[in-house]
Amino acid sequence: MPTKVFDLASFNRGDYLAAGRSEALARTICRVLYPDDTTETGKELRLKQEYFFTSASIQDLLRRFLSTHADIRTLPDAAAIQLNDTHPAIAGPELVRLLVDKHDLGMDEAIALARRCLGYTNHTLLPEALERWPEWLFGRVLPRHLEIIREIDADHLRRHEGAPKILDHGNVNMGELAFIMAHKVNGVSALHTDLVKKTVFHDLHRIHPQRIVNQTNGITQRRWLKTCNPALSGLITRELGDGWVTDLDLLSKLKSRTGDVAFKEEFVAAKRANKVRLANWVTETMGISIDPDAMFDVQIKRIHEYKRQLMNILETVALWNEMRAHPDAGWTPRVKIFGGKAAPGYHVAKEIIHLINDVAAVINSDEITKDLLKVVYPPNYNVTMAEVLIPAADLSEQISTAGKEASGTGNMKFALNGALTIGTLDGANVEIREHVGPENFFLFGLTAEEVMERRMQPGYARAAIDASPRLQRVLGQIVEGRFCPQDQGRYHGLVGMLYDSDYFLVTCDFDSYYDTQRRADEAYKNARNWAAMALVNTASMGFFSSDRTIKGYARDIWHVGSRLGAGEEAAE
Repeated sequence: MPTKVFDLASFNRGDYLAAGRSEALARTICRVLYPDDTTETGKELRLKQEYFFTSASIQDLLRRFLSTHADIRTLPDAAAIQLNDTHPAIAGPELVRLLVDKHDLGMDEAIALARRCLGYTNHTLLPEALERWPEWLFGRVLPRHLEIIREIDADHLRRHEGAPKILDHGNVNMGELAFIMAHKVNGVSALHTDLVKKTVFHDLHRIHPQRIVNQTNGITQRRWLKTCNPALSGLITRELGDGWVTDLDLLSKLKSRTGDVAFKEEFVAAKRANKVRLANWVTETMGISIDPDAMFDVQIKRIHEYKRQLMNILETVALWNEMRAHPDAGWTPRVKIFGGKAAPGYHVAKEIIHLINDVAAVINSDEITKDLLKVVYPPNYNVTMAEVLIPAADLSEQISTAGKEASGTGNMKFALNGALTIGTLDGANVEIREHVGPENFFLFGLTAEEVMERRMQPGYARAAIDASPRLQRVLGQIVEGRFCPQDQGRYHGLVGMLYDSDYFLVTCDFDSYYDTQRRADEAYKNARNWAAMALVNTASMGFFSSDRTIKGYARDIWHVGSRLGAGEEAAE
């Protein structure tokens, strides 16, 4: 709250709005998180929010620590602070500020002590997602912290000549700050961690070769199976007992049941019950009738170009074209379900949402294909909705451009609930495929190395479009206004982007994606074999429990039981 909540003098002058202005501005700090930061005021509010919540957490941590400990220098023996991406990267300078200004430590000692407390989890390989604040803005909002960052930067450069700078070209680079102030930096999948070393933190990894470690993400089976899918979790408990709830590795015993016809029938019945529940919900909330016996093909995640919801909807249109041309060709009926939100200022992502909904309106009203294909985009996607969608999914869409997804956890939730994955070799998809077996995973697309090579080829997007008559037709329909007759030019920019840049290689992976979807169609027709593949997916998810992940953090980063000694950072 502001130091002066209400200005009585302004009120008495009749300026009632000014009287409460300070309180109203203070409340914006926590009224809406992640504000649109495409404006200067939005950037300033976001920086204030990051500082407010980070500082509150650290000050509370110190308060509790000092209630039972006398010496602030023993803080690393009792406290571990994990930075979840760069949003709380201000934690390093803030902890140093408190140690220096409130507890009278010297600057060098405070920096070293803070580093022993801090770990940094990187969640992105997108350079634009590693926050950079204009130095003038940072200095205006947090002048003391900018002074401390200069000290941190200078100290690191003294020790490591030629190291990347935190303060560079008028910006405060929060990724570099988080890395330099952490004693350990971790990626969240094996592939991601390897790419972190090779790309975004290549130079810092060369200087600190022992600092980056891997901790593959995990999910909690208590929520994402036991609670959200009682039909399946009840079957598993009846078969294995309830030990799997705290030891997910026990699911591996289910692999022996893939040949058991009766058990697979119960497994399929549990899936169908979840699909009926979802179908009823879609009808009640959206007025769209969907068939529980169709393949439920689901992509739910934040809307972003690299996650390639655009490629999914383009493939949907291509499939619709083929179904309309040959309605009696023995198609596998599909329900394409999308869910997710876009950042407030992300114009392209919002256009993709518009396109999906425009396509849905046309396809869902088509009398020729109404029993073969439906497109559903439930509004206001959230966790509660996910708890209904995930247990009902047959096919999990994990189709990001290889080398761009750090890990993903939706991929794990779907597989745990018996969905097969169609995906690229990206993020934790790589490890999921290793655990479930290549024969139980629909792989397509370029690898991360091939993506980088393809981007070096001039005109790669136009070449891919020219080589794909199917894609040409879809893009032509969109440009001609087939799905938005009231505003025929709405998607010209979106399609033009695919021709001119297509950084995320939608065009290059499109044909491989379409062909692999047809393999999934054929596989789904063999219900007994599909059930066995789905059961193997569920049975292979033991490694992806968050229990294993947290044990890894405790052992490798937080050093629980033997907190980080003062000499470890110096030794590195």
